[in-house]
Amino acid sequence: MEYFIAWWNLENLFDVEGSAERPAWLQKKLHKELKGWDSSVLDKKIGQLASIIVQMNDHQGPDLLGVCEVENRAVLEKLLAALQMPGRDYAVVHADTNDARGIDVAFIYDSVLFQQPSANEIFNHVVLKRNATRDIVQVNFQTKSATASTLVVLGNHWPSKLGGELASAPYRMMAAETLSYWMERIYENLGSDVPILVMGDFNDEPYSRAMTQYALGLKDSAKVKSKRSRNPYLFNLMWALQYDGSGSYFFKGWSMLDQVLVNRPLLRNDGDLKLVADSCQVLRIPELLTSGKPRRFSRPSAGKKKFDAEGFSDHLPVFVRLKES
Repeated sequence: MEYFIAWWNLENLFDVEGSAERPAWLQKKLHKELKGWDSSVLDKKIGQLASIIVQMNDHQGPDLLGVCEVENRAVLEKLLAALQMPGRDYAVVHADTNDARGIDVAFIYDSVLFQQPSANEIFNHVVLKRNATRDIVQVNFQTKSATASTLVVLGNHWPSKLGGELASAPYRMMAAETLSYWMERIYENLGSDVPILVMGDFNDEPYSRAMTQYALGLKDSAKVKSKRSRNPYLFNLMWALQYDGSGSYFFKGWSMLDQVLVNRPLLRNDGDLKLVADSCQVLRIPELLTSGKPRRFSRPSAGKKKFDAEGFSDHLPVFVRLKES
């Protein structure tokens, strides 16, 4: 059995302007941003996203999809309704947080393949920089196969570079250190052989200090495979992909902000769940791109000249395949 696991920053998947689901403080903060964001625009945005998601995994749809920049469960349920595919029964794990812009991390998973996680199998942490900003979400999934394998998945949306790369770097280091600490606690609670998949929009490159020195995401697979080290090393699958000049995000050039990392058990391939070699890729479906960069679904508040309802997101999806023996 193979599992297709993907990550996608959906870029500003907000509920409609004036939504009753939105707290007053957030409505006030987002007021100008959401001008004109009505149900017809939201439905169009969801339709655009769904049209890409159903093409994943050779038009079979993902088995597990991590997403970020979603406002609430209501918009996720709308997205699920748009993902009507034969043989699929998608469900949601959503971590509702007090992020400063009201955007959260969530997982869409096929309940035919994975057990519904119980409340004590879902954890999340909000990174603070004087106010809540971005988030790490852990879900302990269990497959419905005969082996009933556990797969710990950590979805990340780290603080942005707003205010400058150097000024904001310490906040990503905080998130990275938190992730590494969580890895150690997961091993303490579930054992050192539990497979862990880490993915997300890290707002940093694979070679950044946050990723290499604090999250311990390495390009040296031998060091990660070795059982002699007690450090919770991760192998960053994006190192091999960034050398072709592409990435998952474009701003004055390509950046590999969206990444997938795996721990020792997945990399050693000696457990029930194994990494499929060379399966990690950036999804570059032609319609996702315009003029060589991601085609955004901009907001009406951007004005008629900049509003594009035929776009998708400012990020490209990334994916990997795992095999269960």
